[in-house]
Amino acid sequence: MPHSFNKIWIHAVWATKERMPLIHSSVEHQIHQYMSEQLREQGCPVRIINGMPDHVHCLFLLSSQKSIAEVIKQVKGSSSHFINQNNLIADKFAWQTGYAAFSVSESVVEKVFHYIKNQKSHHTQKPFQQEYDDFLKLYGYGLNNE
Repeated sequence: MPHSFNKIWIHAVWATKERMPLIHSSVEHQIHQYMSEQLREQGCPVRIINGMPDHVHCLFLLSSQKSIAEVIKQVKGSSSHFINQNNLIADKFAWQTGYAAFSVSESVVEKVFHYIKNQKSHHTQKPFQQEYDDFLKLYGYGLNNE
């Protein structure tokens, strides 16, 4: 083949440090917009970013030039810096160290998009920890394998 092609959708999730509810509705759009710009600058087109005060979900196409770890490390680091430099929250902001990232089949991209879009209503019925544990089980990770 003379050219390389890839189209790998990633659904990534990560939490604020100690899962503190720091991303308030007054700054949420600004933070998500900044994260979206950071992903695009890395060659990762964004379908949606949304979340709750203690975590975010991102659905994006992975650049063929980057690893998932590189992309998420850069977005988390730059967004923490952006939040702190612009005093978007009262306390010092940081993300938790880890993250979860799952590949998404093209056939379910719209389903995942709507899942992320409806985070606020979704979390009226299921807390983040249960959501996260359910994702790990769905993708074959035992809770003892963390």
